[in-house]
Amino acid sequence: MTKKKTKKKRFDPLFHFFRHPLSPFGHPTLVRLTIALAGLVWLAGAAFAFEPAGRAQNSSGSHAHDYVIFVTVFTDRGFALTGARARVRRSEEKKFRWEAMSDHQGELAFRVPQGAEYEMTIEARGFKTQTRKIDAREDNQADLTIRMEPLTEPQTEKGTGGKP
Repeated sequence: MTKKKTKKKRFDPLFHFFRHPLSPFGHPTLVRLTIALAGLVWLAGAAFAFEPAGRAQNSSGSHAHDYVIFVTVFTDRGFALTGARARVRRSEEKKFRWEAMSDHQGELAFRVPQGAEYEMTIEARGFKTQTRKIDAREDNQADLTIRMEPLTEPQTEKGTGGKP
């Protein structure tokens, strides 16, 4: 007579928690039920995460009354200027409140409160600093294109070792 080998049941610590000795469900059924329950929780969270459009605009933290300043900065040759630093302040203030750097396309943007006059200063290495006035009392956005002027270097005479 030969003995028949019996397989030992493997202990699965992850799903052993969900199994009850009197449970009529097997392991695959419990796995499917757990995945389905997780999916339903995710869908419910996604459904309640978004506010209705009308309610979001009327809330106190909305940006409905903001003024958007879009700026594109170019070099004197017409290429996009990366890394230009722009700072914005109210005209009557001394301290700059908003600051941004231009991206690889030379673009940057600010969101400021409507109903005031602003002053924007743009600086870049090797270029003259430029200042623009922005009136944010009428519209809701401004699109600015700025062409930076290079710094003029003093002319040197040949043969003087770089001295003027």
